[in-house]
Amino acid sequence: MATYVLVHGAWHGGWCWKRTTELLRAKGHTVFEPTLPGVGARAHEANAAIGLTSHVNDVIGLIEIEELENVILVGHSYGGMVITGAAERIAPKLATLVYLDAFVPKDGQSLTSILGPERAQQTAGNAGDGWKVPAPPPSYFGVKAQSDIDWITRCCTPQSLLTFMQPVQAKGEWQNVKRKVYIRAEGHPGPTFAPFGEMAKTTPGWDYHAVSCGHEVMIEMPRELADILLKLA
Repeated sequence: MATYVLVHGAWHGGWCWKRTTELLRAKGHTVFEPTLPGVGARAHEANAAIGLTSHVNDVIGLIEIEELENVILVGHSYGGMVITGAAERIAPKLATLVYLDAFVPKDGQSLTSILGPERAQQTAGNAGDGWKVPAPPPSYFGVKAQSDIDWITRCCTPQSLLTFMQPVQAKGEWQNVKRKVYIRAEGHPGPTFAPFGEMAKTTPGWDYHAVSCGHEVMIEMPRELADILLKLA
């Protein structure tokens, strides 16, 4: 049986994996879906000092305190920043890294530096009280079903600006994880994640999968996602 740790994207929480975790657990696998500090069920912890490093430390802390080994570590969207930073420090505990329509950063990059100065300025400008970045509407991610739109709208929470601005520390140890997988959501509007998918297609040591839905794969196509993850076990 495999052990999965599923790391959500920006503004989300462990809640977003519900449909996928049910399918993985039904097959007897162990699944953790942590909610990162300051968002989701932990929104009451939110403050301006929570950064990318806070989220990386939280995932590492979970894996270490639960004494997990051979972990299949999955990161969705912004979660790609988090799992890269975590893998840099605990690569021997990981069997597979899965980037689910996610950022794959280089050392010293932040999410906003990947997106460019215009998006960085926009993100900072939208931050309430100077640090609370609000979630975009679900339509931004290509979500179409009204029930999914309503669920995402209810559950998403603002996220600390520092999580988007803080650079990842990834000197290269994370590359030692034996298996790396990229899952591209081909129905996601915009070019943000396409370069990472193309990288995975052409880089030795990477596997590539595509799903025909918007960015919120674990919500829109949980069975298809679970099928891919189950094959990794």
